[in-house]
Amino acid sequence: MKKYNVAIVGIRGAVGQEMLKTLRERKFPYDQLRLFSTSADADMQVDGLTFEQLTEENAAEKFKGIHIGLFSPGASVSKVFAPIAARQGCVVIDNTSQFRMDPDVPLVVPEVNPQDIKKHKGIIANPNCSTIQMVVALKPLHDYGRIKRIVVSTYQSVSGAGSACISELSEQEQAHVADKPIAIKKFAHQIFHNLIPHIDVPQDNFYTKEEIKMVNETRKIMGDDNIKVTATCVRVPVVRAHSESVNIETEKKISREKAIELLSKAPGVQVIDDLSQNKYPTPLLAEGKDDTYVGRIREDASIANGLNLWVVSDNLRKGAALNAVQIAEVLIKTL
Repeated sequence: MKKYNVAIVGIRGAVGQEMLKTLRERKFPYDQLRLFSTSADADMQVDGLTFEQLTEENAAEKFKGIHIGLFSPGASVSKVFAPIAARQGCVVIDNTSQFRMDPDVPLVVPEVNPQDIKKHKGIIANPNCSTIQMVVALKPLHDYGRIKRIVVSTYQSVSGAGSACISELSEQEQAHVADKPIAIKKFAHQIFHNLIPHIDVPQDNFYTKEEIKMVNETRKIMGDDNIKVTATCVRVPVVRAHSESVNIETEKKISREKAIELLSKAPGVQVIDDLSQNKYPTPLLAEGKDDTYVGRIREDASIANGLNLWVVSDNLRKGAALNAVQIAEVLIKTL
């Protein structure tokens, strides 16, 4: 089997470490594996492996001979280093928002639009975590009945905001138990025992950047600019895995039974749907798992061709690291 030299950029972050774990678990055929961070540390090791500091001055040299780069260092860092890596012949799979809406950069979810991978010009974008799980669930329904409109409300875990936010939730819980003052650091409000209907930067139209990402990325991935999408994104005090309430309107009616049939056959999807037996997806069930889970499937009684779904997936796995590695797995078939 041919082997490939792989780099992970952003190894100190939660997604970077999940990328490393996923490469190993899926036995990706790498030969040389190099780990990079853009900042130095007294202990430059992660998971027993040494990582290197990446700078603008040494980047071109560092990426020589690297076939695939898995990037998750922050958009401003990817903006600088991804083009440098690409010029050295490295195909960059970037998990940040930097290139997602660039018309020259494919935005890919392998279960939905793997054909777009071959269009790359050195960089492939990994979509937003909340978008990924939604389109995985909606793809088979769109193929059957063509989706006209999507209304989605997300319930996003704190891990989606980074490792420091996981710590903040834990620290606030400990302070509450100890009856001490609760410190607010990363979030706009206390997240413990609370919900925050505000993820990312506010936009002029009163949506947030996270909500607009879901609108634009969904259309690009599905290859249909006519799909109407509206989103409300909420941060919840859950450590890992995002949940979504999704309502769709389709051109062709899709019954509950047909939806279950279509979703049960879809790649990367598991249906858990028996309300009478308390069976439906939850974040704890999805944590650490690769699949996207769908339940609470029911026809929308308020319109002729409407359907409601509850969609849950691990945001660090399918929402980030796994999706990037799956792109790499498709990519190497063309290298």
